[in-house]
Amino acid sequence: MQELENFFTDIDPVLAAFLATTFTWLLTAAGAALVFFFKTMHRGVLDGMLGFTGGVMVAASFWSLLMPSITLSERLYPSASWMPAAVGFLTGALFLFFLDRKLPHLHINFNDNEKEGIKTQLHKTTLMVLAITLHNIPEGLAVGVLFGAAANGMEGATIASAIALAIGIGIQNFPEGFAVAMPLRRAGASRLKSFMYGQLSAIVEPIAGVIGAMAVIYMEPILPFALSFAAGAMIFVVVEEVIPETQRDKYTDVAVLGFIGGFLVMMILDVALG
Repeated sequence: MQELENFFTDIDPVLAAFLATTFTWLLTAAGAALVFFFKTMHRGVLDGMLGFTGGVMVAASFWSLLMPSITLSERLYPSASWMPAAVGFLTGALFLFFLDRKLPHLHINFNDNEKEGIKTQLHKTTLMVLAITLHNIPEGLAVGVLFGAAANGMEGATIASAIALAIGIGIQNFPEGFAVAMPLRRAGASRLKSFMYGQLSAIVEPIAGVIGAMAVIYMEPILPFALSFAAGAMIFVVVEEVIPETQRDKYTDVAVLGFIGGFLVMMILDVALG
């Protein structure tokens, strides 16, 4: 771990963010690659995976993003230390709310008549990928912002904590890639097509990571806003998308246990490594 931390410390933080989010993308691709070996997946396994994803995202939002945001706000904005975290969190949630209303997409486990966003004739497969792409934007942004914050020497944000966040996001991206590719395969798509769409859903993460890192490196006063913005966006995704997808069958308890497991894994990673 120390060697990994030294490596990321010695390189440009934007490059570090790009490499870290490329890692999370590749783990999505690895998960999607399981479609070459399996054609079906038990619904309970899928719901457990989605629950795990939600737990990781909620834990990351608090431990890796909101806490550093509040810590920095106490130094930069002593007379209103609550304000940056609150404003950023609300803005991040509203940003995802806007995208959710405008971007055509279809959540996993939802029926064709439950499409969201503007009306479109896009194929169900494309809509499902768009849904997960929407989900991955705040994840990539969070990793990038945290690397940028660490590069700026922000109290509460370190290279180790940024690496921990990338590892946590990557861990939950592995089952997520499988969860995206498998329904496509079950719906009749070829193995290759299912894999391509499954991994493609996370390609936005390196893009968002680079944008997040660049923004906070050159504009330190927005750091606490950017951290809480990513947190608000992630919480919106969990509540609006991830949790509802796990509550549509008889495996709700499995999903809850998956959520608890994901939260614990991310919390341990952040406290132990960060």
